[in-house]
Amino acid sequence: MPLPDSTAALRTFTGAQAGTVDPDPNATPPEWVKHHGSQKLLLGLSLILIACNLRPVFGSLSVVLPEIMRDTGLSAIGASLLTTLPIVCLGLFSAPTPSLARRFGPERVLLLALLLITVGTLLRAAGTLMPLFASSVLAGAGIAMGNVLLPGMVKQSFPRHTALMTGLYTLAICAGAASTTALTVPLMVAAFDGVWAFALAFWALPALLVLVLWAPQAWHTRAQPLDAVAAAGALWRDRLAWQVTAFMGLQSALAYIVMGWLSPLLRERGIESADAGFLVAASILSQLVTCLVVPSFAARCRDQRALAVGLSALILAAFLGLTVGPLSGRWLWAVLLGCGQGGGFALALSLIVMRSGNTQVTAQLSAMAQGWGYLLAAGGPLLVGVLREWTGSYTANTWLVGGLAVAMAWSGWGAGRRMLVQSKQ
Repeated sequence: MPLPDSTAALRTFTGAQAGTVDPDPNATPPEWVKHHGSQKLLLGLSLILIACNLRPVFGSLSVVLPEIMRDTGLSAIGASLLTTLPIVCLGLFSAPTPSLARRFGPERVLLLALLLITVGTLLRAAGTLMPLFASSVLAGAGIAMGNVLLPGMVKQSFPRHTALMTGLYTLAICAGAASTTALTVPLMVAAFDGVWAFALAFWALPALLVLVLWAPQAWHTRAQPLDAVAAAGALWRDRLAWQVTAFMGLQSALAYIVMGWLSPLLRERGIESADAGFLVAASILSQLVTCLVVPSFAARCRDQRALAVGLSALILAAFLGLTVGPLSGRWLWAVLLGCGQGGGFALALSLIVMRSGNTQVTAQLSAMAQGWGYLLAAGGPLLVGVLREWTGSYTANTWLVGGLAVAMAWSGWGAGRRMLVQSKQ
């Protein structure tokens, strides 16, 4: 039913603006939710720092992939599998995360996620193929757990500031991706004498530091009782839940297409390799602005349908500007593309929170949206490579991106309705 008859989740999400919060009368918040002052600040900082470690695995690998292929003899197909495997793991390991959180507590599962990310990243120091693939599985599993748990923890821990915290941790995710993309190669050259394996393994250090910070906060928490609405599979019959899932997956597919293939596409248009890299970096950095702004803006809107469609249109227009438009406007289009994709990612995470009525439903919807969503997203960059192989150019991929953007707008129109999952539709 429309939210005027079921407004608890939206008022929780927008409590900072309304000045009131309607808590779930049946909820039993963990002890750390009751803390204030410095402990609350430490918790918020910890969650933001955890978010910073959810994308370095992707950003660091892509920039040294040619060196990896040269030194290990990895084929082009093998390289494609290596870069796609973590995305597949994001889907596969999202599904069991809510069950683990209900049994052991979300804080302890998040501690396990940090451990997996740290160990997986450190494995790359071996510089051989088997540890590289093992690294992708371990780190991908940890990232999947973090992806699923953060929205629910933000919702329960900061009910009056959910929009702000969602913006900050989304900003942190984008910042982690941008910083590792920009710094891995300079780090490899300046600090590790051109050894890519050590440069990749270096990014285990930030994860280890956050692990040490989070461990004392997580260890003494307890699991919470299962909410019947959040039971496994309960959302699979809900159309709104599938629309949120489709929006998450389609915007992610477009993001990974841009991350993996925009630079080769621009080089095919005659842009120098260095300039193509700078354009991609500018696009990624532009995401930081909308990552921070969109959650608060979305919370103030009556619904998010127009915002979802507008961001989809912006992504498509900017991509077309880069691929078929005059090259003189390429910097503007790169910035606009980043703004659209950063906003789409932030909105997808916000919708998970706004469409769910309590913390455990948030965790279940997050697992569904990110599990199936990332499995869908993994097909995006693979399709680009297949179409490039079949046609001999990237022209056909313009139609692929157009179709994905239209589908993103359609799913966003449904997911943006002012409703809750598990309500009568």
